[in-house]
Amino acid sequence: MNMLSILPWAIFGAITVAVWAVMMLFGSKDSRAAERLDELRDPQLRNKKGSKKQGMGAVIEAAAPALSKALQPKTELEQNQLKVRMSNAGYHNVEAPQVYLAIKFCLLLLGALAGGGYGMLVYGMSQNGLTSLVLAAGAGFYLPEIVLKFMVSGRQQKIFLSLPDALDLLVVCVEAGLGLDAAIRRVSEELGDTAPEITSEFNLCLMQLNMGRPRRDVLHDLGVRTGVDDVKSLVAILIQADKFGASIAQALRVQSDAMRVKRRQIAEEKAQKTAVQMLFPMVLFIFPGIFVVLVGPAAIKMMDQLLDK
Repeated sequence: MNMLSILPWAIFGAITVAVWAVMMLFGSKDSRAAERLDELRDPQLRNKKGSKKQGMGAVIEAAAPALSKALQPKTELEQNQLKVRMSNAGYHNVEAPQVYLAIKFCLLLLGALAGGGYGMLVYGMSQNGLTSLVLAAGAGFYLPEIVLKFMVSGRQQKIFLSLPDALDLLVVCVEAGLGLDAAIRRVSEELGDTAPEITSEFNLCLMQLNMGRPRRDVLHDLGVRTGVDDVKSLVAILIQADKFGASIAQALRVQSDAMRVKRRQIAEEKAQKTAVQMLFPMVLFIFPGIFVVLVGPAAIKMMDQLLDK
């Protein structure tokens, strides 16, 4: 048995020992039964431990500051951009960037170990083995980026589709005599089940307003957190109306009409694209079947006539 055959098993054992050590180091020291006994002795511990995560989530959250240190953005601008991207994906926690960078670092190491082990096992100490290591490490490093981009795009699409309904309801509430804060609270209550993305942002705005933040800053943060252009334009209109004392109901109605026209134009654009998009499935799947049905009998008769001759 040579060294190359032992190397993959040694790498697997090292990974197993490292994962076990991290879980033992950062995981919960007490079992769930012991924690429940402690809570019965001291009921105040139940409130303290209610928000504490268990299992692998606690391990990642505890190890995130150390693991993310290597990938931490160097400048304040890059840090703010990362926070905005996490907010666009719906993660408003302060520790979300650290957890994200920790996941990238862990996947980078796992990809390097898996790719290196596979390369050593199949190709040995050669250029192909090094290539497999680099490709696996790069895939593990960029996989969270791709996932985050899809999450941001999906959430922004949901906010864009649910915003016209929320805006119409907001117009009705404001014209009925409610203030802007009360109208936002009413919209959040009504659309909590059908549009959780936009209502969660409204609830966060209400919480910030109750804490005493200026309305202009709260509305500006709403546009930055969502990253949706229509929300940014709505926020700009509300800020201008609040600044110059204009009618908020009239501003909301104008924005609602503009968004309704925009949504109708997007639907018409998609309808015009349908004919071109259906051409390729028809050519690939429908036309061959029709061709076989129409030309098949004639081709069989021609073959029979040629064989008879």
